[in-house]
Amino acid sequence: MSSHTARVTWSPAVQGAEPPPFTYETYSRDHRVAYGTGSSTALSAAPEYRGNPALPNPEELLVAALSSCHMLTFLAIAVRKGLTVTSYVDDAVGTLAKDESGVLCVTDVALRPVVGFAAEVDGETLARLHASAHRGCFIANSVKTKVTVA
Repeated sequence: MSSHTARVTWSPAVQGAEPPPFTYETYSRDHRVAYGTGSSTALSAAPEYRGNPALPNPEELLVAALSSCHMLTFLAIAVRKGLTVTSYVDDAVGTLAKDESGVLCVTDVALRPVVGFAAEVDGETLARLHASAHRGCFIANSVKTKVTVA
């Protein structure tokens, strides 16, 4: 099939300064992810875990990956059915909590897409499109997180 790569790098070095002591309270959570495409992204931990609030965190990336995969699958299905999508906005929300065994994880991701079409699409057709996209989304098929589409 295909493979996908990401290189995560972290360093305690601070440009032009001595790094702080390596303690839980002081080490930087900022790091960089380089993708196989050649692009890269600065990331951090969530602010609740002493991360940089100005940078995205892994929890947000998981929510974004699920939302993006659902959207891309949805668009592919819609165009194959001859439907013209004119807009797609999803304000997805993920919940970090303890699961039934007490393990902290992303327990739920709610996708809330609002889709515009060039012509009227009834609610039943829209629901079928989202159900097909959900079944076909390989990111949703890869995680144990409950993913719902509202």
